[in-house]
Amino acid sequence: MATKKKGGPAKISGKSSGKLPGKLKVAVCGASGYTGAELLRILHKHPKVEVTAVTSERSAGRSPADLYPQLHAYSGLTYEPLDRKKLVKKADLFFLALPHAASQEAVSFFHSKGKKVVDLSADFRLKDPAVYEKWYKTPHTALKSLGTAVYGLPELYRKEIKKATLVANPGCYPTASILGIAPALKAGAVETMGIVVDAKSGTSGAGRKADQALSYCEVNEGFKAYGVGVHRHTPEIEQELSAIADTPLRVDFTPHLLPVDRGILSTMYLRIAPGHGNTDISELYARAYEGEPFVKVLPPGEFPNIKDVRGTNRCLIGFKVNERTGTLIVVSVIDNLVKGASGQAVQNMNLMMGFRETTSLEDLALCP
Repeated sequence: MATKKKGGPAKISGKSSGKLPGKLKVAVCGASGYTGAELLRILHKHPKVEVTAVTSERSAGRSPADLYPQLHAYSGLTYEPLDRKKLVKKADLFFLALPHAASQEAVSFFHSKGKKVVDLSADFRLKDPAVYEKWYKTPHTALKSLGTAVYGLPELYRKEIKKATLVANPGCYPTASILGIAPALKAGAVETMGIVVDAKSGTSGAGRKADQALSYCEVNEGFKAYGVGVHRHTPEIEQELSAIADTPLRVDFTPHLLPVDRGILSTMYLRIAPGHGNTDISELYARAYEGEPFVKVLPPGEFPNIKDVRGTNRCLIGFKVNERTGTLIVVSVIDNLVKGASGQAVQNMNLMMGFRETTSLEDLALCP
C-alpha cells in the first residue's frame, strides 16, 4: 500500500511572478521520443529558456529536425549519448524523459551536483520504494533523491513545487484521474471504497517504438482494454488519493487504447457518501479549481471531448450525479503528451524557477 505524504495536499491558488536574469540553460535527456519532442516544441517559444543539450542513444549524431522536421528550429542541436559528466556542465535544469529504472542513476547524479531536475519517468513518483519495486519489478537505488522528490501536480502541490529541486512529473492517467476525483474526495462527498477509473488513451501514450500491437492495422478501427488490474499507474493514483482522503484506499483502474494519436478521457465512478446526497457538486468543483489556469469545470450536464484539449496543457472536467444509483460520475480529459507529460513538466519548471506559471503553455486547442 502506498504511503501517505505528511500533511497531505492542499488547495493552492495564484501564480508565481519572479524573474531570473538571462536565460535558463536546459537539457532534455531522452529527447528523441514523443515526450522529448513535445518538450522541445513547447520550450522553443519560452522566452526565459535556452535548450543547450539533447540526448538520445539511438539517434546520437543526428539533430531533432532529422527525426521531426517540424522541429526545424533545433537543426543546430545534435543528439548526444547521456554522458552525465559532460552534460552536467551544459545545463542548470534537466528534464529526463527516460524509461522507468533508467532515470534513477541520472537523476541522482544531476541532483547531487546541485542541478534542478524534472523527471518524467515513474522512478520518483512513488514515495514507498517497496511499492515501486512491487509494481516495476526492480529495486529503487536512489533513495536519497527519492526522499526529496515532490510530486509534480501543481493543482495540489504548488507550494512544495516552488521550493523543490527535484520534481516527479505525474503520469498521464493519474493526472486526469486525480484531478477529476480530488475535489469530491477531499470534501468527503464520496466514499473511499469502490472507486472505479475507466480510462482511454491515444497510442502516443505507449511511446515512439516499433511494436506490432501499436501498428496502424492493429490499432485502426479497434478499441481494447489492456493492463486490466495490473497497470503500473494504479499505485500512483492510489498514493495521491490516499493522501487526499487521509486514509489508505484502493481503486479499480482499467485503461483502454483508442485509435487516435493524442488524448486521455477518464470516466470515474464514485459512491456519494452518506449525508451528502444534497451536496452541490458544481459549487464544490468550482471552488476547488477557482483561479487554476489549466483546469476548467464544465457546467452540469456538459462533458468534454479529447479534441477540446488537443495540443494544450488544459484539463476539462464534467460530471453528473446519478441520483437513481447514488453515484457521482466524473469525466476528465487531457492531452497525454502535454498536461499528461511535457506541458506539465514545463509548468513545474516555471514554478521551480519563479517564472510565470503559464509561460509557453497558453496555446489554444488544435483545430480541427
